[in-house]
Amino acid sequence: MSSNQSCVDIVLVHYPVINKIGEVIGSAVTNLDLHDIARASATYGVDNYYIVTPYEDQQKLVTEILEHWKTGHGATYNPARKEALAKVTLATTLDEVIDSITSKRNVRPLLLTTSAKEQEKTLSYEVVRDKIQQNEALLLLFGTAHGLTSEVMEMADFSLMPVGGNTGYNHLSVRSAVSIVLDRLLSV
Repeated sequence: MSSNQSCVDIVLVHYPVINKIGEVIGSAVTNLDLHDIARASATYGVDNYYIVTPYEDQQKLVTEILEHWKTGHGATYNPARKEALAKVTLATTLDEVIDSITSKRNVRPLLLTTSAKEQEKTLSYEVVRDKIQQNEALLLLFGTAHGLTSEVMEMADFSLMPVGGNTGYNHLSVRSAVSIVLDRLLSV
């Protein structure tokens, strides 16, 4: 399936997302999310991993981390991390990401949100795997904080089934959720 994986991109949205009481906020970029999701993206053959934040201080942080691992001491210290972080692209808005992918692929990607709660327009992993095998351009949207805003959810074409265990507790870290989703969609 590796030849089909290049049609899949992911985005980690830091704004707009919601907090625990449903207010629209911007969340902070974390070093762990940056590294771990890049490593999962490289492992499963994701084409690009986008980070969306409009905040200049957060953009500066991401840029400094990426420079360290791509061209600084980290690049020679850990070449595998350099390879994974080469997948990361910083963007100011989600629209910027969609426009970039549309330009690159000459087609707007199918937008698939993720959520801990089942949404109205939900697709199974099996259906999405079929789309990947047919080389359909996909953008998987992951939210930070307590998830994507209703505005982002409504602009999407579909949502994936929620990731969940066998208990009533369902609040995984986003990096754990990304890894599970990528394994379900892109494993051999």
